[in-house]
Amino acid sequence: MAGLRPLLAGKRQALLALGLGLVVIASLVVAGASAGATANASAVDPDVSSSDGNVSEAAYVEAAPEPGDPYFEAAADDGSWISYDNPRDEYRSPYLGDGSGKICVTLVNENGEPVVGESVPDTSVTIPTGGATTWHPDADPITVQFPMTEHYDRPLDGDQFGTSEDISQGDGYMDSHCYEFHGNPEDATLEYGEAQINGEHADRIDVVGYIQQEPEGDGWDTDIDPIDAAESYEEAGGSWTYEPGSTHGQVDVILQLDAPADERFDPDDPRETSDSNGTESGEDSDETSDGTGSDGDEMPGFGALAAVVALSVAVLARYRG
Repeated sequence: MAGLRPLLAGKRQALLALGLGLVVIASLVVAGASAGATANASAVDPDVSSSDGNVSEAAYVEAAPEPGDPYFEAAADDGSWISYDNPRDEYRSPYLGDGSGKICVTLVNENGEPVVGESVPDTSVTIPTGGATTWHPDADPITVQFPMTEHYDRPLDGDQFGTSEDISQGDGYMDSHCYEFHGNPEDATLEYGEAQINGEHADRIDVVGYIQQEPEGDGWDTDIDPIDAAESYEEAGGSWTYEPGSTHGQVDVILQLDAPADERFDPDDPRETSDSNGTESGEDSDETSDGTGSDGDEMPGFGALAAVVALSVAVLARYRG
């Protein structure tokens, strides 16, 4: 027995060393897996958590009509302008002259992209009018209700901003809701007042400003950004008067959505887009937990570690006895 005791002690020490070694190895594996998970999370988090580009309403994309389309009306031979069919385009009767004009509303989201107001229902903007505008049946005053898609035929009828190599005016996508006036005297004055936002979500729309142009036959300059080019009401002028050789003018009222940050989403993230459309997030969690989701990454490797520790403890307890 005396000779056996050192042998048993040696085996016991070897088993102890083996158990501790397995625990250390398992710990290293867990640490590596955790570091990998952390690295992966770090690679994704900036895009998910960044507020840059987040919006409360996705852009409304509608291509401008092309020649041959029933909504394509006409274009200047010299490429100075393009006209699209507009149900709010009216001709004065009696027709008193070639004075024409447009008053438009452009609503953009927090990222400066055209929208129709789906996120601000039961809300409207009113633009008081005066002078040679009040004969228009929808312009005394002008009131635009949101969402425009629920209230109007051709909710967007103008391509007022941007440029494209493919067309002479605009960027090829509709962005504005306009009212047009034709048949005014060639010395008439068109007047408009300051835009007033009313309704349930009035606090989520900012009046950025006004863009008034009197292009004197050269067409509306679309090579501008609506947010950057907008001016205060006083700077824009509030009216224009026709002159010989300058029988067209127009103004665009620029509005921008400004919803609380926690109600915005990343339009490029399909997960957030689906959530904003009412999709339950539980569907995503079920999919991601199937091997690649958060459920599989929360505690990587701890099951193996627990098993090794339990086995080591059981072996040591057996031989200690």
